[in-house]
Amino acid sequence: MEFFTEKFREAGLTGYSYRLFPLPDITELLPMISQFPDLRGFNVTIPYKEKIVPFLTEMDEEAQKAGCANVVLLNREQGQFRMTGYNTDAPAFLDSLPGKDRHRQALILGTGGASKAVASAFDKLNIEYLFVSRNPTNTKQISYQQLKQDPSFIRECTLIVNATPVGMFPNDHDCPDIPYDRLNHRHLLYDCIYNPAYTLFLRNGAEQGSQIKSGMEMFLKQAELTYTLFLQ
Repeated sequence: MEFFTEKFREAGLTGYSYRLFPLPDITELLPMISQFPDLRGFNVTIPYKEKIVPFLTEMDEEAQKAGCANVVLLNREQGQFRMTGYNTDAPAFLDSLPGKDRHRQALILGTGGASKAVASAFDKLNIEYLFVSRNPTNTKQISYQQLKQDPSFIRECTLIVNATPVGMFPNDHDCPDIPYDRLNHRHLLYDCIYNPAYTLFLRNGAEQGSQIKSGMEMFLKQAELTYTLFLQ
């Protein structure tokens, strides 16, 4: 919140603030918007990045490709409003990913909004990928049990991205259930989580000699892109 408040101040925008709007359920979105007539935009986080889509009037290209949005701008006219959804997850992930040319196959842990943004970035890089899910529903998904039973997945997929909230504070003692003992120096583990910056997922990878990357840089790049959208 301090990031946006300071940015507004630097731009000479007085009377602007950035605050939290916790929603117990997505059905409370429209009443919340009606309650705050000066609201001009907001970020969307877990678990609403996909659930927000039916409420949107339109979506930018990134959001359409990912099938989810994490930034929404409101355009109010004569008591009505339009909601445009944007996705800064995909470009922020793409911009912060090291060794883009080193990896040709990847595993994406999770199937939620963040995982779809990561997949969109991989499509641009021509990196083949599989989603790892607790309950696979199609041929692009495998289960955690399959991942543990078949060594070829870890051997061939040298880029592994945690796009789940597993390991996020305050549950930072948790980590995705993957066979860490099969990792080596060829692997890059990228965690979309930024709090804590050094998750158990990353620590387990580092112990096997893998390269690791925290989600902090992605988070900061998301904030920069969001700020640019807010100034539109």
